[in-house]
Amino acid sequence: MDERDVAILKAISDLETGSPDKLHEETGIPVSTIHYRLNNLREAGVIENDLYDFDHEALGLDVTIILEVLADYDGTSEEMQEDLLDIEGVTQVFFTMGETDFIVLARLPDSDSVEGIIADFESIPEVDRTNSTFVVSTMRDESRAPATYDLETLTGALVD
Repeated sequence: MDERDVAILKAISDLETGSPDKLHEETGIPVSTIHYRLNNLREAGVIENDLYDFDHEALGLDVTIILEVLADYDGTSEEMQEDLLDIEGVTQVFFTMGETDFIVLARLPDSDSVEGIIADFESIPEVDRTNSTFVVSTMRDESRAPATYDLETLTGALVD
């Protein structure tokens, strides 16, 4: 990865688009070069897909809940993660160190759904208990980490 790749990734994050024309306007990198580099970044697995992002509030999934899951499991953490990911509304699962085994984020249609999702977690035999927290307001929900960095910082950290 070089400075141009980092500049393209930063622009994708900032503009929330992979449009080569818009990326060219932002970076000054020729459109043909952007096409070539986007293909290389896809092949390297850096760019995973071309999906559109959703505004979860506008969609109607505006209740965000953060759950700490304390579990006692004999299998691998991956097996337990799969059980957690199978619960409807779960968008992210993190395996953690410390007292809490997993941190789970879920997006729900309304506050009445919270009781149901907690019951779903507690129905997993390995789950000892959960601690749930309602998100009152979201300050940042950025799925593209480069958007939270200055280009200079990213270049210094990522360029070989």
